[in-house]
Amino acid sequence: MEEQNPLTGVIEQLTKLPSIGQKSAQRLAFFFLSLSKAEVNQFAKILVETRENIKYCTTCFNISFTPQCMVCCDFERNQSILCVVAQPKEIFAIERTHEFKGLYHVLGGLISPIDGMQPDMLRISELILRIKSGQFKEVILALNPTVEGETTALYLASCLKGCPISITKLAYGLPVGADIDYADDMTLQKALSGRRTFE
Repeated sequence: MEEQNPLTGVIEQLTKLPSIGQKSAQRLAFFFLSLSKAEVNQFAKILVETRENIKYCTTCFNISFTPQCMVCCDFERNQSILCVVAQPKEIFAIERTHEFKGLYHVLGGLISPIDGMQPDMLRISELILRIKSGQFKEVILALNPTVEGETTALYLASCLKGCPISITKLAYGLPVGADIDYADDMTLQKALSGRRTFE
């Protein structure tokens, strides 16, 4: 009977990670083998604890360990600018640039009829409620420059048409089809600082 590769299970799990193919997964599997049992246990413990304790901010829907995230708790931030993103990972990408000092709103995805993602499945009603609170003067649509991102941006712009706010979008320093969370810091800085009115 042929012996199974003892790393098969680990490699299969690691290939579920984004951008990790078979070879990368194998390298990572051997890396974990080089760690002590205590280090592996610590890694697994932190992963499980994080997954069990993570919550969504009750205001912006960013990830957090507390009811309100670190951004919403920071009252020194500009309370008049709201940056709309699809997922929490894009907040982390934008925060790395140190360019944006306003608040965020996480939609929870993008409109994509092909994937069954309809507008009522996103946090659009929550966004409109926040904007109608009257504190915001500008809403930045920081959505990926893809068909889904553009569709969502157009839909949001139509929903917010009657609101007395400026609606802007990221500048084209961001290549068409790119993911915000994969963009380098300089590109994101230019896309934010060069943002323009949404038409």
